[in-house]
Amino acid sequence: STEEQKEFLSDCKTIIMNGPLGVFEFEKFEKGTFGIVEILADLTKNSGAITIIGGGDSVAACEKSGRAGDMSHISTGGGASLELLEGKVLPGVAALDDKE
Repeated sequence: STEEQKEFLSDCKTIIMNGPLGVFEFEKFEKGTFGIVEILADLTKNSGAITIIGGGDSVAACEKSGRAGDMSHISTGGGASLELLEGKVLPGVAALDDKE
C-alpha cells in the first residue's frame, strides 16, 4: 500500500524511479503510480531526499500528477540512466571526453 511505501522510503537519501507502477494513463490504474510520485516529491521537498526520475513514462507520470517540479532530477533517458548507474560508458558522454 502507499502508506507502507511511504514508511519504507521515509529514511532514504537517494531514490531512483525508473518506470511507473502500472498503466497510470487510465484513471482506474493511476493510484499506485501517483501515490509513489507524491511520496517522492514530498521526500524531496520536506526531507531533502534526492529523487532521480528516469524514463519517458516516469516523467509523464510526474508531469501528469503536477509534481514534476518537486523532483531533484528528471530525464527521459530511462535506459541510459540505468546504464550509467551500472557503470557503462555512454557514447554521448564519451564523445565529450574525446579530444580529437
